[in-house]
Amino acid sequence: MYDFIIIGAGSAGCVLANRLSANPDHKVCLIEAGGSDRNYLVRRTNPLNMLMLMKSRRFNWGYRCQPEARTGNRRFFWPRGKGLGGSSSVNAMIYARGHQWDFDHWSELGNEGWSYNEVLPWFRKSERWARGSNQYHSDQGTMDVVDTNFHFPTSEAFVKACGEAGIPFSDDFNGASQEGCGYFQVTQTPFGHRANAAYSFLDEVLERPNLTVLTRTQATRVLFDGKQAVGIEVCRDGRQGKREQLTARKEVILSAGVINSPQLLKLSGVGPAAELAQHAIPLVHELPGVGENLQDHPDVILRYLSKAGGSLITAPHPQSIRFFSKVLFGKNFIFTPTDAGGFVKSSPEEPIPDLQLQFASIRMQPHGEGLFTPMRSGYVLHVCHLRPESRGSIKLASKDPFAAPRIEANYFEKEKELKALVKGVRLCRDILNQPAMAFFNGGEECPGKNVQTDEQLEEWIRQHVETVYHTAGSCKMGNDNMAVVDADLKVRGLSGLRVIDASIMPTITGSNIHAPTVMIAEKGAHKVLQQWH
Repeated sequence: MYDFIIIGAGSAGCVLANRLSANPDHKVCLIEAGGSDRNYLVRRTNPLNMLMLMKSRRFNWGYRCQPEARTGNRRFFWPRGKGLGGSSSVNAMIYARGHQWDFDHWSELGNEGWSYNEVLPWFRKSERWARGSNQYHSDQGTMDVVDTNFHFPTSEAFVKACGEAGIPFSDDFNGASQEGCGYFQVTQTPFGHRANAAYSFLDEVLERPNLTVLTRTQATRVLFDGKQAVGIEVCRDGRQGKREQLTARKEVILSAGVINSPQLLKLSGVGPAAELAQHAIPLVHELPGVGENLQDHPDVILRYLSKAGGSLITAPHPQSIRFFSKVLFGKNFIFTPTDAGGFVKSSPEEPIPDLQLQFASIRMQPHGEGLFTPMRSGYVLHVCHLRPESRGSIKLASKDPFAAPRIEANYFEKEKELKALVKGVRLCRDILNQPAMAFFNGGEECPGKNVQTDEQLEEWIRQHVETVYHTAGSCKMGNDNMAVVDADLKVRGLSGLRVIDASIMPTITGSNIHAPTVMIAEKGAHKVLQQWH
């Protein structure tokens, strides 16, 4: 018997386990389908580790989307973290919160208490900012946020090229203004180790007698007494393991993420009635919005050859030799492959940045493919659209809790994202052909010189668009008929059940997802504790 059961030990779940168990009178259980994150691949920040984690079945769910005609009938690869720390154990560690407008917009949609000024204290609560506290940051939290201290010469040239292209330099995308280009802050320790959610929030509290952490334990459904959530059913050690029930006196909290939280609600009888009936799942409560409103930042990669080395894989350049020496032997080495980038507007008419740039001194294809075929020196520039209007969905493939759900990404259902990415590719080309890049510029490989017109670029984008791992919105917060949770993150129409993770975002933030997810968990934990103080 527990007071609180938290399902999912990712970016949100680790925060919740820490905050809810701080009161010794609260008996807390944290459930995680994966295993421990105490592994060299996860905790160290060697960039090759990240590429291995991308395809690891131990640390990654490795989901695939449904094919769609408008994007070449490709089954997009959607990696999601598996194990303590969740996706914060496999990401590129960029710390970006989003634009102030994102949160003011949530408030304008009727979500009281979620404006920028109201969420800023919860961003600051978790943060241990290496530069010290100011009005936007804190150095009193347990999640390290630091500046990288190594940049390839191509990254340095890129930042200079952005200035030549008229984009202002920014030394803090999470401060007074998001717009500009520069170097990303990262969630790493001052010693250069990954500061994932497990390291930042869970490690220090594992010895609390009122906290139980169950790994390799998959939640299969939420248990109800009428409309009251009273516990969960779990299965340990895989599909063949024994099913057992755990009881929650106060609340069950779903923090299983954008894909698994709506899946688990539906498996438990909460969701669209017609879909549940298709799978012979008894209806507990009809909520048509469960699994809908799925959002992602569609992303494409421009790839260039380098005629002067200076990149990660083949690097006949003194700075590259220094890099590998630091990887193998150095201490206090703080680095991420996508170390430079920024937030820009696709056109002057845009009121706020609608594109994110991420530059990497490595010649690769999406998801780290193509590094060695052939092995050549180069660099890439990601551009993704931050404010999509298209909406996808998470649907059940079956009532088997171990079966992956049907993910419908639905990229370019609306053409807004496509038009913005055409402008984004042109902007990227302008940057990469500035004088600062001339020493390295060995020519554009992709899209290539034969892709020039808007029509050609649109077709190329449709055939090459991919996820950039920023997903949100499948259990959205709100007060309309498609809302799944209210502003307190309680599942609408039910008692004792909340969703606290990135799935509650009504609209996706204009940023990477880890930082706002931690904020959601901090604010969500506070709301839980307010009720059960």
